[in-house]
Amino acid sequence: MNIQSTVSAPETHFMVGYLDSLALVERLHRLLLDVIKDEFERVGVLEINAVQALLLFNIGDHEVTAGELKSRGYYQGSNVSYNLKKLVETGYMHHQRSQVDRRSVRVRLTQKGRAVRDLVAKLFGRHADGLQSKGVLGPEGIEDINTALRRVERYWTEQIRYIY
Repeated sequence: MNIQSTVSAPETHFMVGYLDSLALVERLHRLLLDVIKDEFERVGVLEINAVQALLLFNIGDHEVTAGELKSRGYYQGSNVSYNLKKLVETGYMHHQRSQVDRRSVRVRLTQKGRAVRDLVAKLFGRHADGLQSKGVLGPEGIEDINTALRRVERYWTEQIRYIY
């Protein structure tokens, strides 16, 4: 699609910026997974992948169902069942059927899973310190980024809910 043939110059400029932002968010997510993978290789954690490690980090001390993982924003992938099964098989998560609804399974981290969560938390802590100490980003800058991203998140959520 040729953007310039369908919109005015200011709209074209905004559209180019929007597409650049989309590409950047996607690259940042992939890069985050690569950073986690590299850290795990460095410390010898090879039995789980970066997506699974991020899932453990996001669950933290909570006990959740597979459905809650997506609705609470802990996990965005389409293969949540596969990753949960692998994490249970490798001893990073406990799972237990609900007494009320036997179809529902609740999951929580094991000690081994909490160790991975802590490893990821330390990695993120080092990154936060580095971003500030090297002057890459400060408290106001991170707040501006988060505010803008939350606005986009709300807009996209409304698009999903209200467009048929």
